[in-house]
Amino acid sequence: MYRFLLSRQWVILTLVTLALIPTMIELGFWQLHRHEHRVALNTVISDSLAAKPVPAESLTSPGHTVEHEDLYRRVTAKGTFDTAHEVVVRRRTNSDEEVGFHVLTPFVLDDGRVLLVNRGWIPANGAQTAFPKVPAPAKGEITVTGRLMADETTAASGIKDVQGLPDRQVMLIDSGQQTKRLGERVLGGYVELTSPAPRGGGPELIPDPDHSSIGPHMAYAIQWWLFSAGVPVGWAVLVRRERRDRAEAAADESTAEAEPAAV
Repeated sequence: MYRFLLSRQWVILTLVTLALIPTMIELGFWQLHRHEHRVALNTVISDSLAAKPVPAESLTSPGHTVEHEDLYRRVTAKGTFDTAHEVVVRRRTNSDEEVGFHVLTPFVLDDGRVLLVNRGWIPANGAQTAFPKVPAPAKGEITVTGRLMADETTAASGIKDVQGLPDRQVMLIDSGQQTKRLGERVLGGYVELTSPAPRGGGPELIPDPDHSSIGPHMAYAIQWWLFSAGVPVGWAVLVRRERRDRAEAAADESTAEAEPAAV
């Protein structure tokens, strides 16, 4: 009755069905893990933004890797901006999805160490092969406040660190890379400036990250698990339909053979 399941076509279909079930289950768990990661990151961001600012030197040091629980932590630093060694970060967008640059300026602390400060976004007016016109920061010794961020990497950001870029332009904010360029003691990670606010059309400050949304990953996980449950059901429906069609075909064939005999 079910001998057709041994045919080449049905063996292949059955093997594909058996392969799809664990694959879809695994995809569901992958989406679940992404959901859990987003929830955990939102918690870190929320806690960090709500905490009182602390000195940047208390959370990072030269060669230090910023800890996950310190991401987006508000920090302060006292020193002066070194615009002579300022660079811009290519292919960055603002809240309106306009492409431009982030302005990365070394901030020299009282003890001579350097903190990298992302002063914000500027539009890419003109040729991107030339260093853009960047509004100057406040002069003299000041205190800055910002969000502590980890060094950007190709693996984490998905951005390829292209070599041979125009002078004073980079693709990633990497304190190790800037240590080699500056020849100074650069604190690990960098800071996204939140204050003082720029004056006279300065760089557009980077807004706080969205930590209210958890994304669609849980819904996707449930969808994949429903698909995995639906696959064997669909296979069983096809088997029953094939069995019924074969039975009807056999019955029609028997009737056709019997009619001449009756005549």
